[in-house]
Amino acid sequence: MPEVIFNGPEGRLEGRYHHSKRPNAPIALVLHPNPQHGGSMNNRVVYNIYQTFARRGFSVLRFNFRGVGRSQGVYDAGQGELSDAASALDWMQQINTSAGACWVAGFSFGAWIGMQLLMRRPEIEGFVSIAPPANQHDFTFLAPCPSSGLIVHGNRDEQVPEASVAKLAAKLSQQKNITVDYHQVEGADHSFTDHQEELVKVLDSYLASVQGQPAR
Repeated sequence: MPEVIFNGPEGRLEGRYHHSKRPNAPIALVLHPNPQHGGSMNNRVVYNIYQTFARRGFSVLRFNFRGVGRSQGVYDAGQGELSDAASALDWMQQINTSAGACWVAGFSFGAWIGMQLLMRRPEIEGFVSIAPPANQHDFTFLAPCPSSGLIVHGNRDEQVPEASVAKLAAKLSQQKNITVDYHQVEGADHSFTDHQEELVKVLDSYLASVQGQPAR
């Protein structure tokens, strides 16, 4: 997990990057929770998403939004963080000019940012949203949602009611040529505190099915 520093809109951004040994490997960008609530690229869910993509042969990047860790700048309530994510994707694409596919994944606040990035970058063909804060942020910009993907939520999430995420998933699933897999993790809270292994299994199985590979 080599440390990387790359240029963002407000200065340097700090990340961790895994480069796949596979030729034309797909790329994945992983986005962390709200910095104002302690979110960073070292969040346990973010780390496990990152590792799962890496094991599936992706070149994958997780990084700190502006003002977190060694990343320069200050928190910007989402707008600046979206620009950070776009810069991170640019950086990865410069290194992986022949990437076979492009994915974005995010947890909580990062899921909200990731879905906005999805709307702005047509090269993103797959998404993973973990505990998207559908009760706190407006997701109506997903009209229509341009890519298929996975949404995972805990049914004991104390911050985001499961019903609000189920409603979002159902709405996205109604679109033509789009498949949204919605998986509810029984007993999991917002941070999947005691359900990290199950979260990893859900993500790994989904990526395996998309890639046409056996699950682990």
